[in-house]
Amino acid sequence: MAGGTPEVRRERRSLPDLLDWAENLPESLTWTNWPAPAGMRGIRVEEFLDEDGTFVARAELPGMDPGKDIDLEIDNGMLVIRAERQEEKRERGRTEFRYGKFTRRLALPEGADESEVSARYTDGILEVRMPVSEKRPEARAIPVQRTG
Repeated sequence: MAGGTPEVRRERRSLPDLLDWAENLPESLTWTNWPAPAGMRGIRVEEFLDEDGTFVARAELPGMDPGKDIDLEIDNGMLVIRAERQEEKRERGRTEFRYGKFTRRLALPEGADESEVSARYTDGILEVRMPVSEKRPEARAIPVQRTG
């Protein structure tokens, strides 16, 4: 701990980052979604293991109603965060619409306990936490049988 700030260990996983980019590429190239809708552009997502080995994912999603605008699921070792914002504003004979969609898939670290996941939304920040077991399977020898 330096200066009262906890040190954060961040696992760099190039393949999931590349998959996130590829997954969002078709949406980003369509005319209807380019440029990104106001309010959904540049959403920051971070993931790390905190001091006690808990996997933490945070997403800045201001102005959302977590009960209806945010969906979370775990699918095949990935944490999937989906958010959708629809806003309508009516003033003196005119109506303005704002709309934005966001999906992000994060690879869970080895040993993540998916049954103990928790999520909370506070002041526009979604935080998902999941304990990670440090226990790794022990190495074992595999006998090779000679045939023929």
